[in-house]
Amino acid sequence: MGQALYRKYRSKSFSEIVGQKHITDTLERAIKSGKISHAYLFTGPRGVGKTSIARILAHEVNDLPYTDESIHLDIIEIDAASNRRIDEIRDLRDKVHIAPTSAKYKVYIIDEVHMLTKEAFNALLKTLEEPPAHVIFILATTEVHKLPETIISRTQRFTFKAMDAEKGTEHLRAIAKSEGMKIEDDALALLAQHGNGSFRDATGLLDQVGNSKKSVTKADVEAMIGIAPGEAIASLLDATLQGSPKDIVVQLDQLVERGISPSQTAKQLSARLRAMLLDDDVQDVPTITGLLSSLLGVASSTDPLAALELALFSARVVLHAQAPRPVAPAPTPATIKPAPIKQEQKQPIEQPEVITAETATEQPPSPIDSEPVEPLQNAEDVSAWWPQLVSEMKKHNNTIYGVLRMAHPQLAEDTLRLGFAFSFHAKKIADAVTAKKLQEAVKALIGKNVKVQPYHDKNLKGIEPNLNGSAQAISEQLEAPVPPSAELGSITSIFGGGEVLES
Repeated sequence: MGQALYRKYRSKSFSEIVGQKHITDTLERAIKSGKISHAYLFTGPRGVGKTSIARILAHEVNDLPYTDESIHLDIIEIDAASNRRIDEIRDLRDKVHIAPTSAKYKVYIIDEVHMLTKEAFNALLKTLEEPPAHVIFILATTEVHKLPETIISRTQRFTFKAMDAEKGTEHLRAIAKSEGMKIEDDALALLAQHGNGSFRDATGLLDQVGNSKKSVTKADVEAMIGIAPGEAIASLLDATLQGSPKDIVVQLDQLVERGISPSQTAKQLSARLRAMLLDDDVQDVPTITGLLSSLLGVASSTDPLAALELALFSARVVLHAQAPRPVAPAPTPATIKPAPIKQEQKQPIEQPEVITAETATEQPPSPIDSEPVEPLQNAEDVSAWWPQLVSEMKKHNNTIYGVLRMAHPQLAEDTLRLGFAFSFHAKKIADAVTAKKLQEAVKALIGKNVKVQPYHDKNLKGIEPNLNGSAQAISEQLEAPVPPSAELGSITSIFGGGEVLES
């Protein structure tokens, strides 16, 4: 039976340890000077050399050779996951007083020490406080936060680093060369990256891919690990930021057919978005960070594919809504038709749902005191000042700005009515804090206290807000037949019937 590569190439001396020079140098100096501690604590990620260094240290302090076949009665390894009870620790506590058989020190290596019970820790504590001179404890753990402070304070603590991708690639290249493998540098880098900071895990992946083909490419590694090619992730991200919902679904289906899990796709998308944010290559930071937050929940979802689709669709809709829209020429008075008088002649439409400030508070916000502002001559004409108001809000709150761009405003006496095609937009403006900010902005602009009254009307779907006509023209536009929306229609066809992004 062949030996696994991670065991075959396990370090046997401090000089062979990769990536932990800050620890090996300190331990070597301590051994040379004779300043050896009675207890050490090794903490850090899995597969980075904690147990290997513990074994090397145990042999070095006893001046013993270390090989794979090394078995010594005075070097005792204990797996705390299997020996976590107080009885095992009491047995250890009794045996530590027995002198070493032939070595200078009796060394106890306790792996995964955080698995000990509270009672077992209490039993171990007394021994750590007053250990015999011939005993050395080496405790290793991946979860140091689970250890009592009383245990930590009685040890010399060494924190191990996760594997550096560059050093990991060099380490894998050396193993591959020694094994006679032909593998591309890009493939080695990918293996190191997906070792998740663990030399052992990365070496295990190399062992696995090395058994599949004589010559290994990056594509072979991607297929084995079950990750999407970088080009596919870039294309899916382009579809989300600039394409259509149909493009998103088609590309997700292609990834699923390749055997790429939605959770893995979400992880790779998150990594790419993070890189874009770090490179300052993002124009709409709030939307991208919102998408990142949604992607984090994909893996824990009961239906990861649906969660991933919804996250991408939501980002696409928000980005589409915030995209610049062409502005129609301002209508002249001759082109403005009087509002129809007989409403009963029109086809009955569903009444809009008024979203009051009671959603956030029992009383609407009180008038806001501010510096006197000379009222505009045409303040009653919303189209005369609404674009400027929306532009001003962008300087203070990008989210509110994005919502207001989709509003259908009307001003009647002291009430500013804002119609929205989606209820969650209306509820956002109905929030007491948001409504107050909007009131202050309106008064600063037109010198008039108004009451903000957002409402939800499904009939507004597909209607572009007309901000260049009079309030009468806007009113007439809101009552016009609703044309279908190609963007929202695509999403509806994907989800089946029902409303899109309704709350």
